[in-house]
Formats: sequence, structure tokens, C-alpha cells
Amino acid sequence: MARINYADITNPVIKPLVERIQNERSSVPNLYKMLLNSTPVAEGWLNYLTAIRQKSGLSPKIRELLIMRVAVLNKADYEFEQHLPIAIKEGCTQAQVDGLKADDLRLFDEQERATILYCDEMTRDIRVKDTTFAAIRKFFNDKEIVEITATIAAYNMVSRFLEAIQVDHE
Repeated sequence: MARINYADITNPVIKPLVERIQNERSSVPNLYKMLLNSTPVAEGWLNYLTAIRQKSGLSPKIRELLIMRVAVLNKADYEFEQHLPIAIKEGCTQAQVDGLKADDLRLFDEQERATILYCDEMTRDIRVKDTTFAAIRKFFNDKEIVEITATIAAYNMVSRFLEAIQVDHE
């Protein structure tokens, strides 16, 4: 059960933002119902996460692998469940998803393994070793590395928010 109340999404003051969330997300998930307690935070969050998920040039499969891995590492069940169907749709297999949960990276190619290890170090240790960075550098250009890093950072933010407030599953 969530630790604080969800915002009243029928409040006319926040109606334009609620409609924008509905248009971009096809509903108003509990995460946004919580965020709407602070309209500026909800709006900034929406802008940032829309850029990460819908405007970056990163491969959708890589993006979802990273989001799922962050969810696993941070024990963020809400985030994991929300992204599982998206990850499958974008080309992740159920066996790969299970591998993310079991720290078994055998079903991933060299590029995916390098990216997952980068995610692990960013999430667990904050600092990334030179050797780990060199491994992703082999596969990605500067723009892609910025998008990978921003995706990992963004979903660490998401999972920490969800877990601290204990946002309920849909």
C-alpha cells in the first residue's frame, strides 16, 4: 500500500497535464497519480521519461534490457511488471528476462552483455570501471553512450521513487 495518497486526477487544475499523460501513456498509471501530487515534478518527469523512452535513438531492445535490469537490481517489482510486456514486444525473450533475474548472461550477445555490465556497475557502484566503459565503447558512439547512461540513470530514479513511496501495482 502506498505510503501517501494518490493525487485526485479529476482536479480541474491538473486536467491538462492528466490529459497529456493519458495521451502519451494511454492511461494514468499509479506512478503518475503519485507524481501528480506535485505538478511541476510530474511535468518534468513526463518530459524526461518521454525523451528517454520515445525520442532517443537507442535500440528499443537495449533500452528495455536496461530498464528491466535496473528493476531487478533495485528490487523494483512495479517497474519490472510495467516493462515486461514492452521488453517482450521489443525482442527480449522470456529466457533472457529470466537470465536478467538470475544473473545469467549466457543468452545475451557480446554487445548486450557489455551494456548490462555497464548498467550493473552504474546501479550498484555508481562509478564505472575503465574496462567496462571500454567494452561498451566498442559497440556504441557518443550519442548512444549518453542515451544508455541516461536510461540507466532515469530508471534508477524511477525505481527509487516507486520503492520509497511503495506505489501500488496497477
